[in-house]
Amino acid sequence: MNSDYILECCVDCVTSARAAQNGGANRLELCSGLVIGGTTPTAGLLSSIKENVTIPVYVLMRPRFGDFLYTEEEFDVICRDLKLLSQAGADGFVIGCLNPDGSLCREQMERLMTLCGGKPVTLHRAFDMCSDPYEAYETAGTLGISTILTSGQRNTCLEGIDLLKRLSSRQGGPRIMAGSGVNAEVITTLLAETSLTAFHMSGKKVIKSAMIYRNEQVSMGAADLDEYSIWQTDAAEIKKAADLLCRPK
Repeated sequence: MNSDYILECCVDCVTSARAAQNGGANRLELCSGLVIGGTTPTAGLLSSIKENVTIPVYVLMRPRFGDFLYTEEEFDVICRDLKLLSQAGADGFVIGCLNPDGSLCREQMERLMTLCGGKPVTLHRAFDMCSDPYEAYETAGTLGISTILTSGQRNTCLEGIDLLKRLSSRQGGPRIMAGSGVNAEVITTLLAETSLTAFHMSGKKVIKSAMIYRNEQVSMGAADLDEYSIWQTDAAEIKKAADLLCRPK
């Protein structure tokens, strides 16, 4: 792939990590529970993935599903997990903490940046929940954050393309990485209409469980989630995107 581009794949298992690398992704975002938007993975999962891939693995720090306003206890868990995952070989981190008014929580973010120990940091889609994206962009820059993952404060990056254009045209600040709804077709549009060079996708496919016996009377989680469907990255979908980014500019 052209070294100017980042094609990051979000994964939550070893099988998906291998598929992403085989398809041509040049970076991973590792999480658990991708079906609920991702939460902090275990050190064991990170260690296993590091044994199976050679591309950088950035780790999502998110202790629970939901908003990004964290209690002192939740923030303490983030800090403890970050230390463990750094020791387990994380190449970078993906973080985001907000104040009740929708601004970035500088105090918590500064603490996390210190714990990251100079490893590169992405501000995740907490950015899309910020009340003022331009203020958040400037704050992220002063914190030393290298990348902002965003859909342009809309459900999908194509819906938020106008904000993505404005942010990606700024000079000297964090790099803007488009996420949410990204696939090869969407990347084609973004390449044509923006100056973006970083893209975040899952390339997921749904695998049916191998379970034969199924007790349909019991739900282990949210009732609207199919517990016998497994999300995994499809190497072919990643390759379609990677091939676009291999073309000469």
